Amino acid sequence: MRNKLFYFLIAGLILSACQSKTIEKTPVAQVGETYLYLEDLVKVIPENLKGADSTLWVDDFIRKWVQSELVILNAEQNLTDEQKNVDQELDEYRNSLITYRYKKELMAQKMDTVISDSDILAYYNLHLDRYKLKDNIIKAVYLKIPLEVANREVLKSFCTDLDAEKLTQLSEYGIQYSKVFDRFGDKWVSWENINSQIPEEINIDQQFLRRNKFIESSDTDYYYFICIRDFRLQGENAPVEFVSSEIRNILLNERKIEFLKNIEDDIYKEGLASNKFKIYNIKK
Repeated sequence: MRNKLFYFLIAGLILSACQSKTIEKTPVAQVGETYLYLEDLVKVIPENLKGADSTLWVDDFIRKWVQSELVILNAEQNLTDEQKNVDQELDEYRNSLITYRYKKELMAQKMDTVISDSDILAYYNLHLDRYKLKDNIIKAVYLKIPLEVANREVLKSFCTDLDAEKLTQLSEYGIQYSKVFDRFGDKWVSWENINSQIPEEINIDQQFLRRNKFIESSDTDYYYFICIRDFRLQGENAPVEFVSSEIRNILLNERKIEFLKNIEDDIYKEGLASNKFKIYNIKK
């Protein structure tokens, strides 16, 4: 039945195309006084659909169209004229939409979106009490290496100090031998993000981290090595670089609010100077 419906639709389109342009469109469904036409339906059929898929798609599209139009028809029949009057809502929506687009365009053209590092640092120092760490964070290099190629003593020697050459050698080793190699030496990450990638859960504290420059673990297949470069503990002040993205967004939003306020004030002043509006005194 569905195949017949689809081929009927296509055949109907071909026949209507061969007829005079003055002939009306070919209807395929009707709800009340509203029609779904073959010509419009064919325009929305995805080009990549073939055969049975096309038939299913057409059938589903018609059913959904009928359902939607039935809801509209019921609304038209059961709501009062006052309830169906949406002129005010449409005006409000249009005004809101064009105002939003106008302000967005002004911001794109004129608003300074550059937040400097000094701006971020000043805000951070002013609101330091807001930025206490809720989790332990570290800077580290993480490697997951097959047991048969893991050289533990070499890895430990790469992690003895902050020597740049040793870190380069550690990276080269990780690239060559590791199954997983993540270098977080230049950015802070939650300890839990790394801890979740090793077989055993390790609880770290200040004493542990001051005594250990590296953490190692293993299972039947892999050796896991974490070279710790720096750390901050839960409850301490967050490093400014750890919260810089959040602060940048706060400052940008504050700047946006101030910019839009100034735009509205400037438009009002310009309108006043140009006699674009009047305010009438209303006597009681």
